[in-house]
Formats: sequence, structure tokens, C-alpha cells
Amino acid sequence: MKKRTYAIIIMCLIFIIISIVIFQIYQYLRVKYAKVDVTLVDDLTLEVYDKKKISDFIVDINGKIIADSYIDSTVLGKKDVTFQFINNDDIKVEYTYTVEIVDTVEPFIGLGSIYRVEKGSDIDLANKILCGDNYDNNPTRTITGTYDMNVVGEYPLTFEVVDQSGNKEKVNFILEVYEKPTSNRNSKIEYKLFSDVMKEYKNETTQVGIDVSSWQGDIDFAALKEAGVEFIMIRVGSMKGINSKYFVDSKFKQNIKQANQYKIPVGIYFYSYADSLKAAKKDAQWVLKQIKDYKVDLPIVFDWEEWENFTDYHLSFFRLTNMAETFLKTIEKAGYEGMLYSSKYYLENIWFPTKYDIWLAHYTQQTDYKNYRFWQICNDGTVDGIKGAVDIDIQKIK
Repeated sequence: MKKRTYAIIIMCLIFIIISIVIFQIYQYLRVKYAKVDVTLVDDLTLEVYDKKKISDFIVDINGKIIADSYIDSTVLGKKDVTFQFINNDDIKVEYTYTVEIVDTVEPFIGLGSIYRVEKGSDIDLANKILCGDNYDNNPTRTITGTYDMNVVGEYPLTFEVVDQSGNKEKVNFILEVYEKPTSNRNSKIEYKLFSDVMKEYKNETTQVGIDVSSWQGDIDFAALKEAGVEFIMIRVGSMKGINSKYFVDSKFKQNIKQANQYKIPVGIYFYSYADSLKAAKKDAQWVLKQIKDYKVDLPIVFDWEEWENFTDYHLSFFRLTNMAETFLKTIEKAGYEGMLYSSKYYLENIWFPTKYDIWLAHYTQQTDYKNYRFWQICNDGTVDGIKGAVDIDIQKIK
């Protein structure tokens, strides 16, 4: 009896194993011979950093893509794009096509028709003129023409920049070598009154505030409150160059303590010399340590303005933007808001679009730059409580 039972069990096991094997073979053959009918577009090139999905290169497909994700377009060259889809026979199949990631964008040269230098300057002109590329960290720079920085005069020159993909940009300009002017001690500074800015720009959708650092000296926060200052952006600190030591702004602690005391909403900005993602993250971590004991209501700002020395940083515009976003992501993970500071010119010509709010510097009566949260309207403002000039800012209320 027992032998018969064992035999039956063994037969059942054999049957199950055979069934599984047959099913697996069936599935294998079903997938292997499944109908795959995919028609691709004629042009399989993808511009570097462009956001294109898998389906953007498909004209027709006999089924539905399972995950229509974006293609990683951050590295030049050929890239295999592999995806799965459910065909019209309800079979999951895989397909691969190849795209060519290319860079056809010319480098950027931040140069007008005249470039002025003081007589006796020893600058490397090709490296001093602002230029850069969307992809190449070190495009080739060439000055054509002769000039003498020790002789006053005007020199017609050509500045050409070529990136690693062969894209070129050139500008003809005049190098003007000038004598250092004598200072005019009788010049009078005309300040923009905070009260006038309030009258013109304050409404139900805006607030008017200021941004300060040690340059403003000791501030009378009671007077600021009385003057109607609705928010204040405070510099927390900076470095003294690339990879140097951090320093806390000498007025940071007293400024933020008093702003908190007088219940003036506070934002923070950090002037960065970061030259890598690692350095930007380190900047953010340092900032977080300095502000942890204070009330910060408004964004923490990444302020990078090393345009005169941009060549020294060996950054593409994409890498520069990634660096800023690394700082801001670190800030965001700590529970704060992040924001990028820059002027209209650099926002439009150098920075890549970002999901983070923008603090716009544009010293004009009305700006045509729309996508900002804060607008630094001037750097020659004056307000009760501060001796001398101060930046005045407009905030769009969310």
C-alpha cells in the first residue's frame, strides 16, 4: 500500500515538473516568436540635455509601452534605448533602438563691441573674457589680432571659442586700453527711497523688503520695522575664494537675532565659490549648521557670481546649474526652501532652467523677466535704520 502511495506521489511530482517545463518552454517560444512591429522616426539624433521620452522616437508600435521614461541625454555619443511593451497579443516583449546624442549648440561669448582694460593690466585676455559652453567644461579660446596693454589705444580683435563638438562662436570687438581716471570726490549719490518703492510696488500680491550683509554695518531693526520692511534676506557668510575657509558674516548673528526679535521674516543667502557638486553640497551643509538655532521663514539662496573668473572654474553651463541644484537639494532635504540668485543677463544666457525659485537681480523700473519669486530692484536704496545704501527687493506672495 505504501509503495503504491509513494508511486502516485512520484508520478504527481513528475507530472508537475513536466507541466512546469512545458509551460516555460511555451512561454519562451511565445515571447521569442511574439510579433514585434516598431516603426522609428527617420532622425534618431538627440540634442544633449534635451528631454525626450522613449515614445518620441517611435512612429508606430503594435502595443503599449510599459514605462515611457525619459532618455538619459547627458553624455555625447551612441546610446542604446531598451524598453518593454505589451503587444497586441498581450505578450510582454523587449525592444532596443539606438540614438545618437549630439551637441549642436554654439558656445556663448559674453562680450559686446568694446572691452575695456586699464593700461598696464597683466590679464590673460582670452581667459578673462566671459565665455562658456552648454556641454564642454573647457572650450578652446583664441584671440586674433595684436594689442599692447601698456599702450593706450583701441585695438580691433576677434575672439573665437570652439567646443569639443566643433561648434564655433566668434565676436569682433575693440579692445580699449585706457588710463586710470582720477576719482571724482564731488560726485553725489542719489538713493532710491524705500518709501517710494513701497508706494509704487506694494500691493496685495507683493511684499517689499531688503537684503543685507556686514556692508550695512550695525542696523537699527526697530527703525526697519517702523519703516515697513516686510522681509529681510541676510548673508550668512562665504569663503575667500575657491576651496578656502568658510567665514560667518560678521553681522550675521546680530542681524538674524534682531530680525527674529522684531518678527521680520528672514531668508538667508550664501555667496558661493563652489567649483564642483561636492563643494556645493559642502557649502549647503555649512550653511545649515550656521542657521539651525534661528527662525528662517524664507528661502535659503545659492548666490554664485564668479563671472569675471568663470574660466578658472572649468564648468560647463549644465554642470554649473547641476552644482547650484546640488546645493538647493541639500537645503530642501533639511526642510527649507531653496532659491537661486542671479541677474537677468546670466539667467537668460548661462543658467539652465531649474525647478527652484529665482531671486532676480535687475535694476530697472519694470522687468520683463517673469519667472521670479524675488526681484532685487536696486542696490542704491535707503531706509530708516541703515546708514548708506541697501538693496531693495520685491517678493511675489505665493
